[in-house]
Amino acid sequence: MKIGIIADTHTKVKKAKRAIDALVADGAEFMLHAGDIVDVEVLHLLKESGLRYEAVYGNNDAHLAQFHNQFNLVQEPYYFKLANTKFKLMHLPFYMTPDVDVIIFAHTHEFSVEFVNNTLFLNSGEVCARNKPLSEWAMLEIKESEFIVTSYTRANKSDKIKKEEFRYTRQNHE
Repeated sequence: MKIGIIADTHTKVKKAKRAIDALVADGAEFMLHAGDIVDVEVLHLLKESGLRYEAVYGNNDAHLAQFHNQFNLVQEPYYFKLANTKFKLMHLPFYMTPDVDVIIFAHTHEFSVEFVNNTLFLNSGEVCARNKPLSEWAMLEIKESEFIVTSYTRANKSDKIKKEEFRYTRQNHE
């Protein structure tokens, strides 16, 4: 299963649309937004993508509570299971205990991926291009014995999307 991951979109709706469209074009079957959605239009984009999705509140999203029942908004840490894999989704990297297979977080505006003791820690980076002149997002492909993470970057004022792949072997998967 391929899971598209975006975070820290803030007010950059066009950048969020580009990231979502690229993930859908690359075969995403499910979408996650790891918080700091900020603009309700980003929630509309997720809903209109046609994919199932979850979006967690970030520290800049309290005003979106009025839309809680209209969209798939969840509070952190949010635990769920998908593709026979246990997930924890959050915005703030406060709940980093490795009690699941995959921990998705954001807030730092920095892409990072680590595989420690059979737990994948993934931050897709910032879509908004606030801290650097590029937009970032990720795809997580779940296979029975492997995680494949693809990092996407798109420089501002460019149509070219760069991709980098990371592969991790899963052990003793139940």
